[in-house]
Amino acid sequence: MRRRYPLPQLWLMTDERMGEKLWLALERLPPGSGVVFRHYSLPLAERRALFGRVTRVARRRRLVLLRAGSTPLGRDETGTHGTNRRRQGLHTRSAHSRREAVAAQRAGADAIFVSPVFATRSHPGASALGRARFGLLVRNLDVPVIALGGLDARRAAGLWQIGPYGWAAIDAWTA
Repeated sequence: MRRRYPLPQLWLMTDERMGEKLWLALERLPPGSGVVFRHYSLPLAERRALFGRVTRVARRRRLVLLRAGSTPLGRDETGTHGTNRRRQGLHTRSAHSRREAVAAQRAGADAIFVSPVFATRSHPGASALGRARFGLLVRNLDVPVIALGGLDARRAAGLWQIGPYGWAAIDAWTA
């Protein structure tokens, strides 16, 4: 099936710890970038309201907006992340191992977020893949890979020869 929306190379992963810096991050993203809206711990009414505000910014800035999780939040999402595949729009999944990456590919994901490539504040103490293990994990996948975890533009540039399609971050967009 042909994608209705282009697949961005740059991504913002949102979360609650961003606070008001969320708005700064959304403004810093180049047009055509992607946003995965998470904010899982918010009560549903607050999560929907925040999603509506993010939707308005995404529309104005021409950003691709994916909703993480199985609960619908609004009509303007351009796809989903980490859920069962939707009929329309982009569908992405996360992978932390080769087995999860292959499963995401078989499930028909349009892209796979592979993490954590480097140590990250989002998952303190989690074992990072590093360049070599990241390269082995993504080798021979037939789906675009988005590197995630401890990335900024400089670190992402050091991964291009390994072959990720793009990269995602939280802190890189708010620093």
